[in-house]
Amino acid sequence: MKSPWNFVLCVSLAMPAGAQTITRQNLAQILGFENGVAGAFPAGWSGSAGIFIDNQVAHSGRNSARIDRTSSSPSTFSTLTVAIPLDFAGKTIEWRGFVKTENVSDAVAIWLREDGDAPSLGFATSQGLGVKGTTDWKEYSITLPVINEAKQLYFGFLLIGTGRAWVDDLQLLVDGQPVANASVRIPTVFDGDHEFDAGSRVSLTNLTDIQIKNLAKLAKVWGFLKYHHPVVTGGKRHWDYDLFRILAPVLAAGDGEAANQAISGWIGGLGEVADCTTCAALKTSDLYLGTNLDWLADEELLGVGLSQTLRSIYRNRTPAAKTFYVSLSPGVLNPVFENELTYGSLKLPDAGYQLLSLFRFWNMVQYFYPNRDVMADDPANQPDYWDTVLQDSIPGIALAKTSLAFQQEMLKFIARIHDTHANLWSSIAARPPIGSCYLPVDVRFVEGRPVVLRYTSETAGPASGLKPGDAIDRLDGVAVDELVAQWRPIYADSNEAARLRDIGNYMTRGACGPASVSVLRGQDLISLTANRVPVSTLNFGATYTHDLAGDTFQLLSKDIGYLKLSSVVASKSASYIQSAAGTKGLIVDIRNYPSEFVVFTLGSLLVSEPTDFVRFTNGDVTNPGVFHWSSPLGLTPQQPRYGGKVVILVDEVTQSSAEYHAMAFRTSPGAIVIGSTTAGADGNVSTVPLPAGLSSYISGIGVYYPDNRPTQRVGIVPDIVVSPTIEGIRAGRDELIEEAIRQINASAAMSPR
Repeated sequence: MKSPWNFVLCVSLAMPAGAQTITRQNLAQILGFENGVAGAFPAGWSGSAGIFIDNQVAHSGRNSARIDRTSSSPSTFSTLTVAIPLDFAGKTIEWRGFVKTENVSDAVAIWLREDGDAPSLGFATSQGLGVKGTTDWKEYSITLPVINEAKQLYFGFLLIGTGRAWVDDLQLLVDGQPVANASVRIPTVFDGDHEFDAGSRVSLTNLTDIQIKNLAKLAKVWGFLKYHHPVVTGGKRHWDYDLFRILAPVLAAGDGEAANQAISGWIGGLGEVADCTTCAALKTSDLYLGTNLDWLADEELLGVGLSQTLRSIYRNRTPAAKTFYVSLSPGVLNPVFENELTYGSLKLPDAGYQLLSLFRFWNMVQYFYPNRDVMADDPANQPDYWDTVLQDSIPGIALAKTSLAFQQEMLKFIARIHDTHANLWSSIAARPPIGSCYLPVDVRFVEGRPVVLRYTSETAGPASGLKPGDAIDRLDGVAVDELVAQWRPIYADSNEAARLRDIGNYMTRGACGPASVSVLRGQDLISLTANRVPVSTLNFGATYTHDLAGDTFQLLSKDIGYLKLSSVVASKSASYIQSAAGTKGLIVDIRNYPSEFVVFTLGSLLVSEPTDFVRFTNGDVTNPGVFHWSSPLGLTPQQPRYGGKVVILVDEVTQSSAEYHAMAFRTSPGAIVIGSTTAGADGNVSTVPLPAGLSSYISGIGVYYPDNRPTQRVGIVPDIVVSPTIEGIRAGRDELIEEAIRQINASAAMSPR
């Protein structure tokens, strides 16, 4: 199927003469289609032929909008589109509506896009849900963060291929409220400072050792001021552009003292910091991590004057719990990095903006990453680890000469955080191996080797000559051990289990067409040629799922129930337990990502008394770098309660929410966890916006057991370690399920009758 998104990303509205101008204040008039004339094109919208008001089918009210497409329809899709100025303030935009389909061949989707000086600063679509065929009315929703640079908001509904689809009761919400109720966007410092809109004007061909050291020092000072100086925290300076203003004199400094003088003069230009009588106090009773600001007193690094200036700023820092650049999300308390411009129209290379990317991300981690104390593999290196990463990363990122090289250098930097959440998610295509096609198989590391797990195409898979259980030895003539060694430093993962998982998922990617592959099949080394095929022809739906095919709940026998979370429905939690009533054991399979959040709706049915299962650490905007313990959180028993033995299955695809579910469910009396090391990345994520339209995440809160045992990088430690074997894959066995059944039967045999 051809993707319509290249068109949708570039679409602009050409409204008929005399057409109504749509604003956020009058948008609601057209979203329900109630004022439309049956058979006419929906008023206020833009689109192509085959779109009508339908007064016979509606989700509510009199009318809906309908798209009809046949094999003779022009193009490959039809879209209904509207746009409004993005003149409002808020954090999150949500586009939602009810959709009904009839014989749709390919897909229907709602979509949402933010434009600024460059198109598509942000884009979301429901196309990935694969809605097609004939379906009844169902509500769909997509979201985007409000992007500061965005000026226009486009959104709509489309049908790809042939068939008929209806849409009705559409809503555009900002922070959960109708967009008409959103507050007016207040001009900020960004609206008045345009000095570096066309580029940073920083050009580099090489860097000396003293320049690298001075840049590392500047990165730390710039970030410290960003989160402590009242002029900056109050949003009175375009802090990105202020970085560009100081870069030139720091780069020109011949030694550390000259750089210190330049930085001191730059800080002086911000004005005096008044003595603070209500400054932020550091609460120590629930302290997990203290400040990491000992360097402020390093007069050898900073000189006497600069050190005193920075320490004075720290003493007089703002007591505000929300600043221009960061706040904590309500309830969860993970950091929200606000007013971070993404410069989507930026033309690379640009050494200044490339350094900005590094400085911005490094300081977000320095002050608001809850796991900064476990980033280094060697605890002895932890105190200096993050400073070393900064200095190591400056040359590659600053001197990158192409967009691809810059993205790859950022991938290497982010990988050193050792957080599976913290990838450069906007640039996975830049991570090696590079290409648009894959061998038609899933690959999983088993017994230390990349092994064919299953086919991703019913036709191309068997035709490839590869078989489940084949251990890949060489790809295109290169030993896989050598490839893994090359790729490992650029894969951002919390632990080796997650890293090998991700390398396995991508290792067959490359140029379309023939690839030479050598595999170990038993004792035989076999060489063959297999075709890499376009990803659009493959089914990757099960790539991050190792559970059983079939229904969400299954009876494996009269005594053993099975529940997988990849398709679980929260509202059916009680019915799953009722279906398992009378069984000796329930296998809860979390070798997947939960389709819905059922920690409490299901977990409360597995415990017999109130039971704590988790506690968190959260950052502190008034004391950047500090993290505090939260009170433990637990499950409260509800009915119907499951009385049999609970066995939880985990492996390397068990990540984040899946790990959180495992923590909760293992508090069931007598529960055991079977499997292998999980991904070790738990906790709500925080978005990290970066220049050139790039983006990443970090784990935003620390997640611990009630006794303060960590989960980051550690994951869920199984009670019984079981991993699949190559022999088991060849035989089509699920060895974790087999062990779970053995454990349930053994437990039942030992129970008093």
